[in-house]
Amino acid sequence: MVYKVYFQEVAKEVPVREKTKTIFVEGESERDVRSKLKKRPYNIEFVAAVEGSYLDYEKQNEDFKVLEIE
Repeated sequence: MVYKVYFQEVAKEVPVREKTKTIFVEGESERDVRSKLKKRPYNIEFVAAVEGSYLDYEKQNEDFKVLEIE
């Protein structure tokens, strides 16, 4: 399943909406995605499953890439 992860790049800073970034990660569950990103210095705000028409919509974006992290 594909998950959309909303995050801040620097975990030690206070979250600011304008600095929020997103990535798409392949995973079995939200817990799996969070464990895959654990080694990165991200402040993860929210993880949401992306499927169906929502996934189709996101795929239309030219910057759409799904990270496959082991």
